[in-house]
Amino acid sequence: MIPRLPAEWEVQDGVLLAWPHEGTDWSYMLDGIRPVFVEVIRHITRFERVLLTAPDAAEAGDCLSVGGVDLAKVTICQLSNNDTWARDFGPITVIYNGQPVLLDFGFNGWGLKFPANHDNLISRQLKGKGVLRPKLNTIGLILEGGSIESDGLGTILTTAECLLSPNRNPQLTKSEIEQALASLLGTRRVLWLNHGRLAGDDTDSHIDTLARFCPDNTIVYQACDNQLDEHFETLRRMEAELKSFSAPDGSPYRLIPLPWSRARFDAGAHRLPASYANFLVINGAVLVPTYQDPENDRTALERIGQAFAGREIIGVDSLPLLEQHGSLHCLTMQLPQGVLL
Repeated sequence: MIPRLPAEWEVQDGVLLAWPHEGTDWSYMLDGIRPVFVEVIRHITRFERVLLTAPDAAEAGDCLSVGGVDLAKVTICQLSNNDTWARDFGPITVIYNGQPVLLDFGFNGWGLKFPANHDNLISRQLKGKGVLRPKLNTIGLILEGGSIESDGLGTILTTAECLLSPNRNPQLTKSEIEQALASLLGTRRVLWLNHGRLAGDDTDSHIDTLARFCPDNTIVYQACDNQLDEHFETLRRMEAELKSFSAPDGSPYRLIPLPWSRARFDAGAHRLPASYANFLVINGAVLVPTYQDPENDRTALERIGQAFAGREIIGVDSLPLLEQHGSLHCLTMQLPQGVLL
């Protein structure tokens, strides 16, 4: 049997997150970032369950309770974490012979940029805690969840800058990486983007900040209409690449551009990676990052709603998340049906 990597919009049991604490890079702004986590978790638990890791489970539970979260929908596992970007160290679920199987890929801090000794153990530790139902296979390949997009039908969308990074799998050629994806994820074809980047992105151009698969052969992507912006040319070239791709049935993809949020900078005047493409699909809803940019926020919600007809489209103020160079999707890893006990 060939494995299959589900699309994010397929039925889920829940979503994995990791709690911000004093040992993370959020330590200087916990009072500002924790309300964002509480809001995200509160929205998710309206539709499905949340699996949360935290070094102090009681503290995290108290914060969620005060924030109005239904704790009956949350399982908190007391585990250490270096950081809070569960998208990249959480387990990736494939369907094999009709059953979910968890793949625990290696995580090396986005190409050896940041410590990852705790984060790289979380999937195995969660399995040991007895909260995950399927078999867990530990894989030697370095692969982050935010670096790949699946249509659920065997097509992977990714970027050459990330998957071919010399600090991830330097021993493998492009062809060998494609072979590994085929064997492990059931990939039948890989669509490689050679253009597209966001200033301030530490991930080497993760696809989930740039372009996302949606139902019915649709791709939503981050566009830039400001010719004076440093991103204009690379995102224009990315758009041209997307237009050149064909869906599995040979037809062009339906492409929906997302608006370009106004530039954001940290205290050191470094550009921050504000992307509307970093949304999370859950059962019955889509959580969309917003950046206190009313006109563009509104347009982003409308256009993502066009791609996910029938789902509730929920904006989440994600401006504080940009301070650590990520956004909403980066915080989360979906756990498909059959994963949670």
